[in-house]
Amino acid sequence: MLMKSLETIERNATLQAKLVQDLLDISRITAGKITLNLEPVELQKVIEAAIATVRQSLEIKEISLQCTLELLPVTVSGDPHRIQQIILNLLTNAVKFTPNGGRIEVSLAVEENQAQLVISDTGCGIDAQFLPYIFDTFRQAPDAKKGLGLGLAIARNLVELHGGTIAATSHGIGQGTTFIVKLPLIISKLD
Repeated sequence: MLMKSLETIERNATLQAKLVQDLLDISRITAGKITLNLEPVELQKVIEAAIATVRQSLEIKEISLQCTLELLPVTVSGDPHRIQQIILNLLTNAVKFTPNGGRIEVSLAVEENQAQLVISDTGCGIDAQFLPYIFDTFRQAPDAKKGLGLGLAIARNLVELHGGTIAATSHGIGQGTTFIVKLPLIISKLD
């Protein structure tokens, strides 16, 4: 009994710490005070680390995950912590809105000097009327019961700070969602 109580306290403390960090990040982004520590980042490693972070949540909800990554290293200039935060926000969102027994697919490919990360789920989907607002701070679909609407706003701002783009598509309620992140590659002088 005591162990369960301690686990609950720890889980709630972690959630509260994440909420505070998200609020601080939104404040920094809004004030233009967020700084990136740029270095070459191999996206495969960051994606694998983010997947490892959500692995337990996937198992609890019996969500299958299919991951297809480029065989050769895909390297961008970025802040590894912030890029992992982008990927974690998208994966956490997918897990949150995908029902038990659902599926999430993650892929990484190279297209025209850009890394393209795609995260798709079989979750609740997004109404077409709400889709244009999905990345707005504190905006959530009218029927959403979870979160504050910070994660996707933070992801969008961090992607843009890295010189990239992010988009979301959905065929509607009950049809799942796909997020597409594009980041500029580091191009070798030998290419």
